[in-house]
Amino acid sequence: MKRTARAFWIGAPGHGEIRDVVLPDPAEDEVVVRSLWSGVSRGTETLVFRGGVPESQHATMRGPFQEGDFPGPVKYGYLNVGVVEEGPAALLGRTVFCLYPHQTRYVVPASAVTPVPDSVPAGRAVLAGTVETAVNALWDARPLIGDRIAVVGGGMVGCSVAALLARFPGVRVQLVDADPARAKTAEALGVGFALPADALGDCDLVVHASATEQGLARALDLLTPEGTVLELSWYGDRKVSLPLGEAFHSRRLVIRSSQVGTVSPNRADRSYADRLALALELLADPALDALVTGESDFEELPDLLPRLASGEIPALCHRVRYTDFG
Repeated sequence: MKRTARAFWIGAPGHGEIRDVVLPDPAEDEVVVRSLWSGVSRGTETLVFRGGVPESQHATMRGPFQEGDFPGPVKYGYLNVGVVEEGPAALLGRTVFCLYPHQTRYVVPASAVTPVPDSVPAGRAVLAGTVETAVNALWDARPLIGDRIAVVGGGMVGCSVAALLARFPGVRVQLVDADPARAKTAEALGVGFALPADALGDCDLVVHASATEQGLARALDLLTPEGTVLELSWYGDRKVSLPLGEAFHSRRLVIRSSQVGTVSPNRADRSYADRLALALELLADPALDALVTGESDFEELPDLLPRLASGEIPALCHRVRYTDFG
């Protein structure tokens, strides 16, 4: 039986299109997955959409099931939730998460899918990749009971970090963002909110996720002496200036990077699969629904991505719905 599907491709920077594809027959250790939902990661995916991946990072930024090459044509994405239609009995009929691009059906190794717990709605499970980034960040940061913490940047990643920090006992957590509308999101996540000028200082830890040099400079301002900024932003091909003069050295401040491509060395006993499974378990919390701020049909993606990339749609996670693909 010939299996067909439809996939979203970036034909060239700033231009998306839907293409028909023919799927291969699955091998014994593979599964056929019918997509239910996928998520658009507004930061990374819009950067890819506009062609902003530096040539030096083309290999590092490749998605697990990416086709084509940067800047395009390229099929890119990594937040997919679907149901297994064919495959091993243990997975047949299960709802699964996979780091797969936006496509109506696909064939992947069974080892590439992670079952979604029954306690997690399929539509919320698209957040798993972002929550996984937050898990890794907190493994890197190692926050302590009683820490004073700011999260600068209320996008998908920053909000995911704030949501997990809200569960830590005795910590002061404040989400800091230039958009006053993020106050409602912070409230839903159970953390405080402040505009940059009003943020609380003397922080032991600041997680920076605004992807702006102004945000990173403000993150440094908010630290207590010997405090740490954990840098989660990825700037692509943009240059960033930092204020490393004045009291930066005398206050003995630390800037440390974190990136989901490597499991934190602080948790060398955990695998990539362990980290993703944990992220899915954490998504049982309905508060994380606040991170889903819009929804569209799959066929709308060519018109949707330019609007997300321009900021016309100020989304956190925009969810893509798959219907009527038989």
